[in-house]
Amino acid sequence: MTEQGQVVAYVRVSSWDQRTDRQDVGRVDRVFEDHASAGTTDRPAYRDMMSYLRDGDTLRVWSMDRLARSLVDLVTTVQSLVDRGVVVEFLREQLVFRPGADDPYANFQLQLLGSVAELERALIRQRQREGVAKARARGAYRGRAPKLSPDQVAEIRAQVAAGVPKAAVARRFSVGRATLYRALAN
Repeated sequence: MTEQGQVVAYVRVSSWDQRTDRQDVGRVDRVFEDHASAGTTDRPAYRDMMSYLRDGDTLRVWSMDRLARSLVDLVTTVQSLVDRGVVVEFLREQLVFRPGADDPYANFQLQLLGSVAELERALIRQRQREGVAKARARGAYRGRAPKLSPDQVAEIRAQVAAGVPKAAVARRFSVGRATLYRALAN
């Protein structure tokens, strides 16, 4: 028998300029919030939430597609949490997954709606690729603007050559290490 745990919410939007306030998860003890694509489970708040949840806790998510866009990730996450004694609630779909309760209809809905979320993500990517191809064909697409100007790249090279650690240089220029390494390689 598990004791009553905390009610934890996970909210997610795809980018920093989007707001999470429409994902009304009600009154909870703690909220984990990501501003990242659900195309991967490599999201900071998601990882923190997964390690935080304990037997007896309840995870409340506004909608399945907020937790995962891949059917495999969605099913794996829900199963992993339920196996650990966590109740998983999806508010919009009105689905609850409880430890020890095997509801075939809820499992079917999870699979079906998870598949729809995965299809939606694939269609978005396909439309994006088609739009970029059409824009390139008419000369309107030049790709993403570089994060660093040529002057900044020259300054980065000088700092690295002077022995400043690359992680410190990346922080100073507010870029990730991968961006820094790409700038140094070009």
